[in-house]
Amino acid sequence: MKVVIIGGVAGGATAAARLRRLDEAAEIVIIERTGYVSYANCGLPYYIGGVITDRAKLTLQTPESFWDRFRIDVRVRQEAVSIDRGARTVSIRRLDDGSVYAERYDKLILSPGARPVDPGVPGTDSERLFTLRTVEDTFRIHDFVEREHPQAATIVGGGFIGLEMAENLRERGLDVTVVQRGSHLMPTLDQDMAAILHNHLRKHGIRVLLDANVTGFSALDGGIRTALAEGAPLDADLAIMAVGVAPESTLAREAGLELGLRGAIKVDEHLRTSDPDIYAVGDAIEVKHAVTGKPALIALAGPANKQGRIAADNICGIDRTFKGSQGSSVLKMFDLTVATTGLTLRAAQAAGLAADAVVLTPANHATYYPGSESLVMKVVFEQNTGRILGAQIVGGAGSDKRIDVIATAIRAGMDATDLTELDLAYAPPYASAKDPVNMAGYLIENILEGRVEQVGWSEALELAACEHGSEASPVLLDTRTADEVARGSVEGALHVPLDELRERLDELPGGRRLLVFCQSGLRSYVACRILTQHGFSCANVSGGYGFLEQTLRDGALPPGGTGPCGRQV
Repeated sequence: MKVVIIGGVAGGATAAARLRRLDEAAEIVIIERTGYVSYANCGLPYYIGGVITDRAKLTLQTPESFWDRFRIDVRVRQEAVSIDRGARTVSIRRLDDGSVYAERYDKLILSPGARPVDPGVPGTDSERLFTLRTVEDTFRIHDFVEREHPQAATIVGGGFIGLEMAENLRERGLDVTVVQRGSHLMPTLDQDMAAILHNHLRKHGIRVLLDANVTGFSALDGGIRTALAEGAPLDADLAIMAVGVAPESTLAREAGLELGLRGAIKVDEHLRTSDPDIYAVGDAIEVKHAVTGKPALIALAGPANKQGRIAADNICGIDRTFKGSQGSSVLKMFDLTVATTGLTLRAAQAAGLAADAVVLTPANHATYYPGSESLVMKVVFEQNTGRILGAQIVGGAGSDKRIDVIATAIRAGMDATDLTELDLAYAPPYASAKDPVNMAGYLIENILEGRVEQVGWSEALELAACEHGSEASPVLLDTRTADEVARGSVEGALHVPLDELRERLDELPGGRRLLVFCQSGLRSYVACRILTQHGFSCANVSGGYGFLEQTLRDGALPPGGTGPCGRQV
């Protein structure tokens, strides 16, 4: 059997190694148009930033090492230009001399990856405008920074690559501006959670421009200008274009293979294309979203590696299926961790699911043990079943651990009660006896069982602020301590500390709904249980005042500014 693999890196290289482990007699050829067949593409920004200093460490395997260990024929700087499905051949161009030859196959694996999106604006051919997708791209940016000693950079796009480049260039001392067309960075976050990230970037000296449309680039004397639809242009020494990627499916389309979402290659659960002798893996394919069951594009290294292995298994007669991807990811941003899995609340609702979310701000380990940090967690669930649909965590140490637990729970189809019963490792330096994952389950369970109602901050401020003086309007109730309130609160909120609440019930306005908050949402939940059992109508404000400080002040509620209807915060 002869297997030709078009494209290396995560999917193609993994498929090749698995094929050899399963079939010592197979002839395996990898065609890779760059000069590198297997490299740490997720580590590329960190070489530019100087965290990784040895170029050789970016390369995981070379053509020589593939041959020595696996007897796999790796041909770099060669590009597949067409597929003749009838003849079972691939036309391949040698990039060094332009010559073309045909390579026969019995089975073909397409792993061409994705290409940077072209924004379709003038000036993208500027020598000071870069994209980051390959090792060669990395070396170009790194060598430019070393040679030119730039002082300022403009990053267009606020996804993984854009933000990692922003961090690494800022760490090298550059003035960095991130331009995002949408209302928030990181589409894997809901807007309220992304606001924490925005504020963290600003804290570290990065300028963030939201709802900003780039209209073109032009050369300056020793620099590059980025023009915006509104506002002054941005002048810098270099610019990075990171507005996303699109499936590299030209070869598949021209070969007549069936395509799916946004031109991605359509595959079945065995990763076969519409041609039974051709498989496809990685960023170029359409996958099933593991939560919704609907088609999705998820360009991540983890799924690509799994797909490469599964395709190889099927080629070798092992019946293996790919059950979908849920997009679990993690991002380091200075001393902050941003971790996500599954659906955001917005995506869940857009998919037609009856979804809600809880927000909690637990400590990452026992607070009496030195060094505890708060995590902000948003867990999305299905209202009628309690099934966990997704999670977002922004915080310090332990964020990645909790997102992986929830990712596993989602894949297992767990609900809120299952989260409460998870038996997770506990010791004071690492966790609390009630782990944050357990606490998320308790919160959801209380809502589903009707023990408490919840409202988000936007709704709470709107309800309480827009009918000043109305006898029917809800009232904000702050149950924090006097010292906490002295450091900041919401204008007009009643203040009754939780520990004094039972003795001061007569101070509360009868017949009006109470919107109760504390610093994190825990004490206000206890307050709601007290109030409900004394005949008051109340709702717990999700996330507490700490969440308000970190999120709604971003654009909507700046510190010392006003909220809806003029409410001071």
